[in-house]
Amino acid sequence: MTTLAEYLSTQHAVPGHAPWPRVLVDESAWSIALGALASGRWSLLDLWGEPGMIHMALLDSALPYAPAIGVASLAAPDGRYQSVAQFHPPALRLERALCDLWGVQPIGLPDTRPWIDHGAWGLRHPAGTASIAPDTPDTPYPFLPAEGEGLHQVAVGPVHAGIIEPGHFRFTANGETVVRLELRLGYAHKGIESLLAGTPLDRAARIAGRTSGDSTVAYQFAFARAVEAALEIAVPPRAVYLRALMAELERLANHLGDIGAICNDASFALMHAHCGVLREQVLRAAGAAFGHRLMRDAICPGGVAGDLTEPGAAVIRTAITEIHRRFPALVELYDNTASLQDRTVSTGILRPALARLYAAGGYVGRASGRDFDVRRAFPYPPYESLAFEISLRDDGDVNARVWVRIREVEQSVALVTRILDSLPGGPLDVEPPHANGPREGMAMVEGFRGDVLVWLRLDGQGNVARCRLRDPSWFQWPLLEAIVEGNIIADFPICNKSFNCSYSGHDL
Repeated sequence: MTTLAEYLSTQHAVPGHAPWPRVLVDESAWSIALGALASGRWSLLDLWGEPGMIHMALLDSALPYAPAIGVASLAAPDGRYQSVAQFHPPALRLERALCDLWGVQPIGLPDTRPWIDHGAWGLRHPAGTASIAPDTPDTPYPFLPAEGEGLHQVAVGPVHAGIIEPGHFRFTANGETVVRLELRLGYAHKGIESLLAGTPLDRAARIAGRTSGDSTVAYQFAFARAVEAALEIAVPPRAVYLRALMAELERLANHLGDIGAICNDASFALMHAHCGVLREQVLRAAGAAFGHRLMRDAICPGGVAGDLTEPGAAVIRTAITEIHRRFPALVELYDNTASLQDRTVSTGILRPALARLYAAGGYVGRASGRDFDVRRAFPYPPYESLAFEISLRDDGDVNARVWVRIREVEQSVALVTRILDSLPGGPLDVEPPHANGPREGMAMVEGFRGDVLVWLRLDGQGNVARCRLRDPSWFQWPLLEAIVEGNIIADFPICNKSFNCSYSGHDL
């Protein structure tokens, strides 16, 4: 049985790619990787393209204490290559997006419907060899059929009754029971990868941080680490700790918001109100400490954009003290409210085998037994020196996803305190050097929803030549479709909120 490390060692390594190897493979080696994915020995982390080349990021987690990552790159000068989704279903929507954006043709692709392209761009394949789209009559998107007696369809979105992102949900139901749910996404596509191409590092960092607003820190963090890997930059210790502080504040704010919102969808507004107050305190503390509630533009390649003052640290400590004082009572309230348990327990169950197949990250995966957290699997500074626990459950329902969030709130409270207590002094950043020739870097960080991946190539002139950003929602949205089947339509909001996938991060 070939490990990923062994596979990578037999292929031609691309020089200047860090910290994990990228190798050039032929069609035979590509097929070997597809076989390892099909067997479940490896997991797909991402799939993306550029002119004449297809890249596939792979994870070998067969040895949980020695996981490996690598990128296999296949030349496809004519835009054709053997489909990954033909053997590994999690690649399906990634390949459909590749077709829309780049015009590549995966041979054997099981579903050739457009994904990101809604026919409104006026162009075909805008990231590749762009051409004017022909004028064609508007035709409805061909949702997959469902046959059976007494079935009806319910269409929801893309415009929703709230201030949320756009997405279309097509339910096929028998009475109130959902037989099939199919999503239609892509409404929030904004061409981030094309915007990044040829952009100076400082502007590129700002664009990357706007990929998904609730994960601003995670994307800034991952982008900066990818640049630093490519340029072999050592970040000053104080900046390292400040980055982790921002990441844990972002995790806290989002988990507190999600716990309250899940309870609100179960008609328990009291939890929503109290969690909303705590979330607001975290956001205000972040704004006071770092100049922006979402800490936008606070992380840059080489370090951080500003320092944490004593008054700023005091505001954060006050917010953490308040969470430490009030959150346990909210946990008890959740656990002892029968009407809440009736809505969350045994609702929207994600089977562990499906979570592993899709390499589901964050609370979605950990609530279904997938023991993966980038902070532990591939420790990055300062997490290798910070003690924390990973919450893991295997019941896979809405309740399990709430409890994983609860435990992560408790861990983040402890981590924020520990970071503040051990915050070193010193400089905040280093100037990124100019590389002699193209360099490539890759990074993963643990955002609140799961692993955020960034791959980039620098052109040697201080600009980004290519950049790929991958949100964990790519592998979580399809699982939401799966868990809703067999539940009633009225339970969809609570299932959906328990996943809280990003539209913007997916649509790019």
